[in-house]
Amino acid sequence: MSTALMNPPGSDTTRYEPLRVMVVDDSVVIRGLISRWIEAEPDMTVAASLRTGLDAVNQIERINPDVAVLDIEMPELDGIEALPQLLAKKRNLIVIMASTLTRRNAEISFKAMSLGAADYIPKSESTRESAAADIFKHDLLQKIRHLGMKVRRLKTGGAPSIAPLGRPRDTAPRPVATVAAQAQLVKRPFSAITPRVLLIGSSTGGPQALMALVTEIGAVIDRVPVLITQHMPPTFTTILAEHLARASKRPAHEGIDGEAVKPGQIYLAPGGKHMRVVKQGAGIAIALDDGPAVNFCKPAVDPLFNSAIDVWQGAILAVVLTGMGSDGMRGGKDIVAAGGNVIAQDEASSVVWGMPGAAANAGICSAILPLNQIAPKLVRIFSGDRS
Repeated sequence: MSTALMNPPGSDTTRYEPLRVMVVDDSVVIRGLISRWIEAEPDMTVAASLRTGLDAVNQIERINPDVAVLDIEMPELDGIEALPQLLAKKRNLIVIMASTLTRRNAEISFKAMSLGAADYIPKSESTRESAAADIFKHDLLQKIRHLGMKVRRLKTGGAPSIAPLGRPRDTAPRPVATVAAQAQLVKRPFSAITPRVLLIGSSTGGPQALMALVTEIGAVIDRVPVLITQHMPPTFTTILAEHLARASKRPAHEGIDGEAVKPGQIYLAPGGKHMRVVKQGAGIAIALDDGPAVNFCKPAVDPLFNSAIDVWQGAILAVVLTGMGSDGMRGGKDIVAAGGNVIAQDEASSVVWGMPGAAANAGICSAILPLNQIAPKLVRIFSGDRS
């Protein structure tokens, strides 16, 4: 799983009570690791460390956590069985499912998100390997911190600004705090160029958003190819492609290196590889890239966005959906400079307004819309309506 690593929290975060995190995992090693990582952060604390889902269900009212990191495979009551019971007892609980990278666990993670889990995180196969443990640590802390933003809003009635966690090179703009402020963001007029492809980038909250979107854009898929980069590890992207095919009733699969890109198809970047497009004779083909992470992500949105310009020039419509970090913003700038258009999901309907917020704040969007308004807008645009 690759996501943007963020800078250490600044003084803004410390003005708020630490997020209370409940760690539920039958492995004493995993519980200990996660608990130590959380306690080392100034803006979060371990509310409880529990061995089973049954312990969590029985004690949640006493513990009163803001966030739960919930393992899938546990004795007595596993994660998928505990999830609805936990949410029934605390409706606004943020639940992050944790699982190893197996097909079964990927399927269960998707089911968990449909039942109300906020996100998932793939556990490292071996926490003894330093690199794997570091990735797991950074991804987990980032998810807890950014998903916890909405909890802080509910507690304080405000919209605290969470300073980014990790590397100074990640300079994503902070989210706009209010709907009124969002309405003041500069929006560009739609280009008169008819788009010949739909590109979509997403991360945290993306699977749910993508499922909702593709269900409503059959008329667009029939006209043009749809290429998607969702920040997600291998196996998970395989399952997501299958879900997208069922939801859209159109062919959807992970992109294959060298395959032709055609209308009527959904192509999803496979986990662990960047997906680009290239000219191939008179046609267009998928090109997979096993190079280094971009924006600390692999797959990343920017490589797809940038490569599309060489193929379609300005005849591109790009959509940036919910997600952490700023991936897609730089590629979106280049698409707009080439004559294309960018639409961002709005803050209220995003699980995390990082990626779409970065695009919106960069002034490159022609529309900033709630998720349920994006599909109708796409259908109108690809039917020739630019209003």
